[in-house]
Formats: sequence, C-alpha cells, structure tokens
Amino acid sequence: MSGDGRFAGRRALVTGASRGIGAALAVELARQGADVAITARTLDAHPTLPGSLRETASAIEAHGRRALPLVADLTDADDRAGIVADAAAGLGGPVEILVNNAAAAIYQPLVDFPLKRRRLVFEVNVHAPLDLAQAALPAMLAAGEGWIVNVSSGSATHRSAPFPTTALGSTIGVYGASKAALNRLTNALAEELWGSGVRVNTVEPRNAVHSEGADLLVGGELPADLYETMADMVAGTLVLCDCPPETSGGTHVSLDLLGK
Repeated sequence: MSGDGRFAGRRALVTGASRGIGAALAVELARQGADVAITARTLDAHPTLPGSLRETASAIEAHGRRALPLVADLTDADDRAGIVADAAAGLGGPVEILVNNAAAAIYQPLVDFPLKRRRLVFEVNVHAPLDLAQAALPAMLAAGEGWIVNVSSGSATHRSAPFPTTALGSTIGVYGASKAALNRLTNALAEELWGSGVRVNTVEPRNAVHSEGADLLVGGELPADLYETMADMVAGTLVLCDCPPETSGGTHVSLDLLGK
C-alpha cells in the first residue's frame, strides 16, 4: 500500500458512497493515502442508478488503499448502530475522519407531505449523522483529534417573498429543514467539543452538483451556470477533512473554501 499523500495512514468512513459525492470523495481520500470504509444500503448496483459500493471499493483499491464496504440502512437505528465499530475493526483502528454524506431527498408539496416520509428524511439527514458522530467520538477524543464533516445543502436557507414560481419551490422544504437542523446540531457539537481537538463542520455546494441522484431529482430544471463540478465539491470537502482545530462549527460553502 502507498504510504504517501495528504491523508497517508488515516482511516476514514464515508456514508452514501455507492455513487455521487460520496463515491467521488471516498476514492479521492484513497488516492491521497487514506484507507476508507464506505457504506450504503446495498453492495451491488441500484436498479435505476449507476454505481455501487462494490464499484467504489474497487476504485479505492486501485489506489493501493484498503476499502471496506459496509451494507447498512441508515433509516434503521439498529442497523446503523454497528457501522463505526465495524469500520474500526475492518480498517485496523478507529475512524479518524467521518463524512456524513448520505441523504434522503424527497421533494413534494408540504400540503400533503406524509408523516412517514418526513420521518424518513429526518432519520437519514439528522439522526443518522449524529448517531455516527456519537459512535466515533470516544476514539477521537481519546486521540485528541478527529474530523467530522456533515454534507449539507443551500436549501437550508430561508427563502424570501415574493417567492419565485420555480419547479422546486416549497417541495424542497422538508429536505431543507432537515439540513438546517443538521447545520445547527453540527454547530452545537463543535461548541461542546471546542478545545478537544475534534473538528466538526458542515459543507454545502454553492451550486448544484451533477450527480446521479441529483440529476434524477432536478435534472434539466436548472441552467448550466447553476451547477458546480464534482471535483470542486470534493476538494472543498477535503479541506475540512484535515482542517486545523480552530476551524470548527462552521457551515462552509465548497467554492468559498477553495477561494473561488
């Protein structure tokens, strides 16, 4: 295995890593020296979307790093409870970098948004990241350092009247509310851990990122200049995966972190 690179010798866990931002980030962490545990609901290909945990694992191993696919359903508290421990066991040591990238994005009008779906969105986007952070924290605190990065969204920001009559409109409200909750919990956890060496931040794209899931949801609805590259989103996220202790508690924008 290669021993050089920005993340040489680090152990990372990335959720939602079968495709999109999660897969690209996991592979880039490996390219820069990390061993990476990856998780998603299934090991093999999705029936309608390209990409799989197995493919991401192969791409990680192509860089000479250890890949550990972990199949888990983040909507199930019992199923996700063992992810961090399994990652540590499989990688040969505690998780040092946790990236909570997985998200449930269900877009529909609020006037008839079912409670079951609201609960699912918050289970994946709010409760799962906090549960995984809580599981990773004891080892991070014992080591005196660690990096927790929660992937958020600009949809967390309030919109102002007069409201545009876009296709998304209020249909993104539950998803945005879950990301606003994630931002606040991230900030509060960072304050609680201040001085411990554990950094906790969120990162969001300035513009939409072309990924398989995002394109399925909003593909064709946004003009080209409202997208940013996958490479920029990944690079911005990586800034927070090795940031100094004083960089904690922020809601960061990918392109801002890159000075773009």
